[in-house]
Amino acid sequence: MPGAASSLSWTICARPSTAAGSAARCSTSPIPSPGMLLVPVPIHRGRLLKRRYNQAAVLSRLLCRHLGLSHLPDALLRTRATPPMAGGDHAARKTALAGAISVHPRRADRIAGRPVLLVDDVMTSGATLELCARELLAAGAPIVNVLALARASQHA
Repeated sequence: MPGAASSLSWTICARPSTAAGSAARCSTSPIPSPGMLLVPVPIHRGRLLKRRYNQAAVLSRLLCRHLGLSHLPDALLRTRATPPMAGGDHAARKTALAGAISVHPRRADRIAGRPVLLVDDVMTSGATLELCARELLAAGAPIVNVLALARASQHA
């Protein structure tokens, strides 16, 4: 749909990590926004060699072409392989992912000060997206929006 991207907006909410009971910070932001950087969720190099491609990177590359935005496919690194986490809840996935994803040290300067659209193919519990978003925010991105092609049911 030509022109649809310019009118798209979502409500973006972030849970504060401060005291319980604090209200969530929410805003309605246009997506995409000027200067936005598209970043795919990374896969470990062993999985990349086996698959030959990263589905999230393919999606983000196509979105960049369609939306005319910048693409940074290696902004995040999967520093260690993690086991398949089918059926695990958010807490178990978060524990398994601890320390497995980081910002590429040579890309932090390109992330700082730019809004990011984090792209993934499938979201299950959200633990991977949460870790990626935290890493991007720590690198200086003022806001991280998330786009997933599909949402997997944890109780299928």
